[in-house]
Amino acid sequence: MSEQTVLEGFISVRAALKAGSRPIQAIYLRHDRRDRGIAWLERAAAAAAIPVRRVAADEIDAHAGGRTHGGVVALAGPRRFVTLDDLAADSSAPFVAMIDGVEDPFNFGQAVRALYAAGCDGLVLRPRNWLTAAGVVARASAGASEWLPVAIAETVEAAAEHFRARGLRVTVADEERAVPLYDADLTGPLFLIIGGEKRGITRSFRDGADLRLAIPYGSAFDQSLGTAAATAVIAFEVLRQRRSRQ
Repeated sequence: MSEQTVLEGFISVRAALKAGSRPIQAIYLRHDRRDRGIAWLERAAAAAAIPVRRVAADEIDAHAGGRTHGGVVALAGPRRFVTLDDLAADSSAPFVAMIDGVEDPFNFGQAVRALYAAGCDGLVLRPRNWLTAAGVVARASAGASEWLPVAIAETVEAAAEHFRARGLRVTVADEERAVPLYDADLTGPLFLIIGGEKRGITRSFRDGADLRLAIPYGSAFDQSLGTAAATAVIAFEVLRQRRSRQ
């Protein structure tokens, strides 16, 4: 039996439709919901030969995992992935990221949201990842998990080796022997690896990275930022530097 995902809410369903990130088998709309966004969904679904069903609210609830769907859900198939070579293939200064060891799908989605908003070209994941909880991730990422091209690597090491061979600088967040984030040059080709708060990147791998970044704090604070917050800080510094260089 093929993998089935329930996408909940207009934003998630629209992102999957526009991005073509996965096959959509059917869209369910609450029978009384009618607005410009819903009209667009109906037109786009008709153009793609996707059945749209107007149903009662309790049937929408039966498909959804929560109550924040706004009367829109879609039954969809597995995520379509690209190859590692495809990620940022046309970019002169690629910005590719890998998220590994994040244990909560909401935090994962928030991190993906920050990466996409900051202009990241693509995302690398290991085969077991939070895209199996695509409904939660899509909502938490405001659809960014469907928009961002995604490739699979068996290990962090394999991904790093691939992108280093393509001329990308393998970069991790670390506190030891690290360059302060705002002193580092992040305008060149970059492969950023984000580790989870409890199960982050191994020390041996961090020691072999091309660049180790530390986020400076404005107050005395002996704790690290959460994964989603740290990802946002680093990703938007990449964006700031690249726009300043332009």
